[in-house]
Amino acid sequence: MSSKEQKTPDGQAPEEIVTEQHEEVEAAESAESAEQVDPRDEEIARLQSELAQAQTRERDNVLRMKAEMENLRRRTEQDIEKAHKFALEKFINELLPVIDSLDRALEVANKENQDMAAMVEGIELTLKSMLDVVRKFGVEVIADTNVPLDPNVHQAIAMVESEEVSPNHVLAVMQKGYTLNGRTIRAAMVTVAKAKA
Repeated sequence: MSSKEQKTPDGQAPEEIVTEQHEEVEAAESAESAEQVDPRDEEIARLQSELAQAQTRERDNVLRMKAEMENLRRRTEQDIEKAHKFALEKFINELLPVIDSLDRALEVANKENQDMAAMVEGIELTLKSMLDVVRKFGVEVIADTNVPLDPNVHQAIAMVESEEVSPNHVLAVMQKGYTLNGRTIRAAMVTVAKAKA
């Protein structure tokens, strides 16, 4: 009798038993390997997570740096613009006493005296040409009367009762004020009208 023809008490051929045992061993091994997690896989997953976090942090840092650079560029442009606009402020402040002196000379000059007419005309022309020059560079004179009092450009030195001018309006200008590109470099000294009691 050959080995193939031999049967076990259960009625199975020995080859079938070996095959079944082999399949059971493979199934047990694959179950064990499925239950066991390779530590290298855990390390790879951890490293991938750390890499993703590092990339997110780096992206955030880059965006923050770009925003900071944009803000710095904008501030620098504003500073340069202000420097150009107000570079003459110190020079204009030095010129104001000269303009004031010419104004006072015209106020006290006797305009009816024919001997002084040429000198008065010369002072008027000098003052006009000086004001024309400073206006080219953004200087404006504050000397209007009967306008509402504006604390940004007026400095009230007195309040006077008046029927001709509305209350809280400029009645008279004692000293002219000046602005440079909209910024007050000297407030006008004014008297302000108030209602009669």
